[in-house]
Amino acid sequence: MFVVMQEGADEALIDAVIERMVMKNFTVHRSTGVVHTVLGGIGPEDDFNPAEFEVMEGVKECRRVTSPYKLASRSFRPGGTVVRIGKVEIGGDRVAIMAGPFAIEGESQVEQTAELVARAGASVLCGGVFRPGAMALNPDEPTLELLRRAAERRGLLLMSEVTDHTQIPLVSGHADILMVGAHNMQNFRLLAELGKLRKPVLLQRGASATVEELLVSAEYILTGGNYDVMVCERGIRSFESSQRYILDVSSIPAVKKLSHLPILADPSQATGRRDKVASMARAAVAAGADGLLVDVHADPGAAGGDSAQSLQADQFAELVAQLRTIAPALGRTV
Repeated sequence: MFVVMQEGADEALIDAVIERMVMKNFTVHRSTGVVHTVLGGIGPEDDFNPAEFEVMEGVKECRRVTSPYKLASRSFRPGGTVVRIGKVEIGGDRVAIMAGPFAIEGESQVEQTAELVARAGASVLCGGVFRPGAMALNPDEPTLELLRRAAERRGLLLMSEVTDHTQIPLVSGHADILMVGAHNMQNFRLLAELGKLRKPVLLQRGASATVEELLVSAEYILTGGNYDVMVCERGIRSFESSQRYILDVSSIPAVKKLSHLPILADPSQATGRRDKVASMARAAVAAGADGLLVDVHADPGAAGGDSAQSLQADQFAELVAQLRTIAPALGRTV
């Protein structure tokens, strides 16, 4: 259920409602907006009367939530969530650009790629040390340190993938954002452990998952108390064979209507072809995406994995320039 407090309700009134919710065996999650405080209750929703809370002083309304996801729903944070990491905001007015190599091949490759994505305007370096199908040469702490140094030298944040809950301590010690790939969208043990973390998480949609299933998976992280969650559209399966997946651009406004979570798009993984990446990236931003994930390589022909989807330096720079033309039409910047 959700309890929406009246504008100006003080802490004593809010605490009284929280105490009553706890007495009714609800786990309480608080969201403080510009105008109203919303209290989300996870628990025995069939065993309470909303009027019991609506008559309490300071309460504007109380309603049941029939959706399988409560904390991920737009009702929990009507104004939307902005994930803030240092000077970078994801979900606000600026479209975040995250870019980097699909596979880690060595120090020279990482340094070159970090330099070119930073110069073009990216704010986050992506590096998959434990990425399925693109395992780094040495999937260990020194490789993460290599990525961290390359990012810090250029003022970039670092995002890296985790594929198992046992990797969380190692990766979180170096990365600013932890990514859960499409293959692990329903790895609920991993999601639950990430819920205990106080570090941003990006959750990718599985190729056969619905938007509702994506938000239910995000709910597992939010329930643990980690509210810095972002979701990512990276393509769904189809009968079409001209590309790897179909980038479901329509899922972007759908998520924005249903959820407060920032949504990004990954046109590289979706299409699997560099000649389609820019078009899909532009479409995603036009549809309202809060950010993009783009595979970039200094020399795609020599890339250690999925070279066909990696943009060259000039292609990436041109894409960012194009996005800087598109974004202002939507009241945003890049």
